[in-house]
Amino acid sequence: MELLSLSAVELATAIKEGKTTAVEAMQAVLDKIRQSEELYNCYVTVDGENALRRAQAVQRRIESGELTGPLAGVPMAVKDNLCTEGLLTTCASKILSNFVPTFSAEAVLNLEKAGAVLIGKTNMDEFAMGSTTETSAYGATKNPRNPEHVPGGSSGGSAAAVAAEECFFALGSDTGGSIRQPASFCGVVGMKPTYGTVSRYGLVAYGSSLDQIGPLCKTVEDCAVILETIASHDEKDSTSVERQDTDFTSALVKEVKGLRIGIPRDYFGEGLDPEVKTAVLQAAELLKANGALVEEFDLSLVDYAIPAYYTIAAAEASSNLERFDGIKYGYRAEAEGLHQMYKKTRSQGFGPEVKRRIMLGSFVLSSGYYDAYYLKALRVKAMIKKAFDDAFAKYDCILGPAAPTTAPKLGESLADPIKMYLGDIYTISVNLAGLPGICVPCGTDGRGLPIGLQLIGDCFREKQLLQAAYTYEQLRKEGGKADV
Repeated sequence: MELLSLSAVELATAIKEGKTTAVEAMQAVLDKIRQSEELYNCYVTVDGENALRRAQAVQRRIESGELTGPLAGVPMAVKDNLCTEGLLTTCASKILSNFVPTFSAEAVLNLEKAGAVLIGKTNMDEFAMGSTTETSAYGATKNPRNPEHVPGGSSGGSAAAVAAEECFFALGSDTGGSIRQPASFCGVVGMKPTYGTVSRYGLVAYGSSLDQIGPLCKTVEDCAVILETIASHDEKDSTSVERQDTDFTSALVKEVKGLRIGIPRDYFGEGLDPEVKTAVLQAAELLKANGALVEEFDLSLVDYAIPAYYTIAAAEASSNLERFDGIKYGYRAEAEGLHQMYKKTRSQGFGPEVKRRIMLGSFVLSSGYYDAYYLKALRVKAMIKKAFDDAFAKYDCILGPAAPTTAPKLGESLADPIKMYLGDIYTISVNLAGLPGICVPCGTDGRGLPIGLQLIGDCFREKQLLQAAYTYEQLRKEGGKADV
């Protein structure tokens, strides 16, 4: 049994049946990290010794019958903007290079209660600001499918760690596609749940009205199990929603007959790579051949999503990042006088992309520009939500690409920030409207780089998305044969 090739659920089953142990699984992961981490740079912090100790403790609880869940004993990684008690949490920024939280994020605690074992913290774009994991203060992460290419971002370290078999699953955060886009680039499954489904307590905020924590993993089954584990109402998070329908594993049924799927024409126009377009439309045809009702429609407002998103996200970021001033925690520059210390700390502590977004956010919130930019962006956000509401009156889910191209080469995107921003065109609207979205692999381009299929659902309809994604995944495994 090749341990590292197993999915998270398969590994937990093997541990429960006594075919392997949580300690053996953790040791296999740590050995793999030692072999390949220098090349891929998926992690900021690997907590090896403590991870093995935690695995031993979990193994004892499995053997005693205390832990019986589908993630018990499974090694996991966590994006470095989720707080972990006693373990460095840097947001891949110099300004938090020495920050060790005194508490853990609620999503991390939920996984640990289920018996998942933390390996360490994954690399990311600094403060989740970027689409390539190249803005990290700890160096760029490489795409395991081809190390000359980026893994996507901002959860690129988490996606790459799953693809490189340096963990069995990972948590990421999604502000404008930061789970789904790297999932597409690395050929793994990634899901952003409905806003409020997973507690944001312990997540270092970028855009508070947009951020949502979600899983990156190998299969749709893993995705459903992880989401079921981390979804919970949390009084510590005022945006947390109390839901009764979080039995997501019940949606793992291979059936799409009668499912109404809408394909936005706006997503298949100029700027979409022909190979990506072909792979995504082939996936739609496969679902159609198995009973889904597939139809094209006009979504509208797609062109306005990017300016609205970057206005709102930058405004919220400039407010959220005010707290990093060298006084309370994190990096502090040497300077004479309080104001000099503030200036030097923030100048030296933040990278160029973070500074760009803080300045943009401060500008759109400033007197005289607030109405012209920020309030207008909020109105566009409401219009985008209305456009999706109209679409979901006709369709159960929306199908399209997760990104307009496959993974670009390292260094290509940073030279042109506008081009990097445009790379989020298919994912951003989902966050603006607070909707769930999932990305599953649907092929590769001529260079062998993965292509991701994105399915978008109405609020709180994750089960429908998971069923459609699971059905497609199973059909693809079977060789794409339609039911006769």
